[in-house]
This record gives sequence, C-alpha cells and structure tokens, in this order.
Amino acid sequence: MTFVLRRLGSMVPVLIGITLVAFLLIHLIPGDPAKVILFGSNATPEQIDQLRTQLRLDQPLWKQYLDFLGQLLHGDLGTSYLTQNSVAHELFSRAPSTLVLTASALLVAIAVGVPLGLVAGTRPNSAFDKVARAVSFLGVAVPYFFLALVMVLLFSVNLGWLPAIDDGTVAGLVIPAVSLGWGYAAILTRLVRGRIIDEYRSEYVKSARARGCPEWRVLLRHALRNSSIPAITTIGLQFGNILTGAAITEVIFGRAGLGSFLATSITNKNIPVVQGAVVVIGIGYVLINLVVDVIVGAVDPRTRIEVGTS
Repeated sequence: MTFVLRRLGSMVPVLIGITLVAFLLIHLIPGDPAKVILFGSNATPEQIDQLRTQLRLDQPLWKQYLDFLGQLLHGDLGTSYLTQNSVAHELFSRAPSTLVLTASALLVAIAVGVPLGLVAGTRPNSAFDKVARAVSFLGVAVPYFFLALVMVLLFSVNLGWLPAIDDGTVAGLVIPAVSLGWGYAAILTRLVRGRIIDEYRSEYVKSARARGCPEWRVLLRHALRNSSIPAITTIGLQFGNILTGAAITEVIFGRAGLGSFLATSITNKNIPVVQGAVVVIGIGYVLINLVVDVIVGAVDPRTRIEVGTS
C-alpha cells in the first residue's frame, strides 16, 4: 500500500504539469486567440467578444488557470465552440474505438513478439533465430503507416479478404491492429531474445540444470520470470506510443476515434477540445505508468524495497 501511495504522490507534479501545458495551448497562439480561431468565418466583433468570454480570455492569466483547474476537478473539460457539446462527452464517446484499436495492436505485439523472442533466445544462431531477427529488423525499419498501405493493397485491393476502410466489424480491425502492432512486436522480440540469452548464461540457470531441473521449468520459472520485468516495463511504455500511433492509423482507415477527432479539432482550431484531449491522454499515460509500476512491484519485490516498503 505504501508503494502505491508513494507512486500516487509522485504523480501529482506530473498531473499539474499536464494541466499547465494544456492551459497554455491557447496562449501560445500569436495575437488574439479569439480572432485567430474565428479567422475566415466572417465573425462579427460581438461573436469575437462572445468567444473571448467563453474561453475566459478577458480574465487575468492566474485566474484563468485556477478556473481551468476548478473545471477539471469537477470533471468539466469545457465546451466545444463548434458543436456546443461538452468536450468530455465528445472525447469519451470516441474513446472506446481508440482503446479497442490500441488494445488490439498491443495484443498483436505481445502475441507475436514474446513467443518469437522466447524461441529465438533459447536457440541462438539457429535458423529460427535468424528468421526472428530478420522479422524484428523489418518491423523496426518499416513505418507502420507504410505497412498499413501495403497491407491494404495486398489484402483489400488484390485479394479482397479484408475491408480497406473501417466498417465497424472485427475484420475491419485486423489491418489497422496488425500494421500498428507489428513494429512494437519487433521491439519485444529483440528485448525478450536478448534477456533470455543473458539469463541462460547466468549461474543460477546453470545450477538449476546441474540439479537436473527440466528444461521447461528452467525457462518458465527462472529465465522467463526474470526476463518479464523489462518486458512488462517496455509494454507499458509502448502502450503510450501505440496510443499516439493510433491517431494516425485512425485517419488512414477512417476510424471515428480520438485521433481522427483530435486531428479535425486542430484543423478547425477547436482549442477547448484540444486542451481536453491533452489532459485526457496525459492522465492516461500517468495511469498506465502507475499500473506498470504496480505490476513490476508484484513480480519483483525488490522494486518495492527500493522505495522503503520492505
């Protein structure tokens, strides 16, 4: 419990920094933000003043920030000035689609990367190891958006097996998830392979083999457990990167998620939505790191001892 409380305490400065960055987004616009946002819309002075009041630009900066924090503490992310709907409603109504894509891509990364790394690590320099390293190299070298276009050309245009544009079905999720998760599968393959090779060279693994311990037990109980800690940490960190990559993937495949909505909001200068998205995504990153810390602490108690919770 102390371990979790310490981690929660360390999150507070980060969360304050996230809110500060989101708040300052509107003030980074050169000139009067209200005029810039309404530029080209034939807005009248009254409409500009109304938007300035809606965005609280007529108040001192410190008061604007305190009001912004107060709204966030009450779960109010503001109002979209284009649709006049709650920003929280706009974002959370699209979040499930993005989370499904992100989770599917992460599942692809784990399902492909971990087994490949395990087998390659237990048989270094074998034919399978060379294939795994080649696949890993291609996964890192080929950008996911280029792979997505190649997969659309092959499986949608030429073979007609999968839809090229999201249609709300599981089949429509296959190409986006595989193209997004493949690069991270390559990262996991290289990481797990290297860790397994190192663990197999360790003294305790040699001792286990000398005692007649079965090979499967050496792998699962000794090598895999110690190799899982950096793998779990990497998976947690890559979840944030996959979430970022999902934004571009959604635009490519026409998915109605957070990424495509955020891209449209930036184009339309819908600042309240952009601010809300920064806060939501930032909090998501922090929570993911917290979950990873807790899981690593459960797998390896030494991480809890380091923060004085022994």
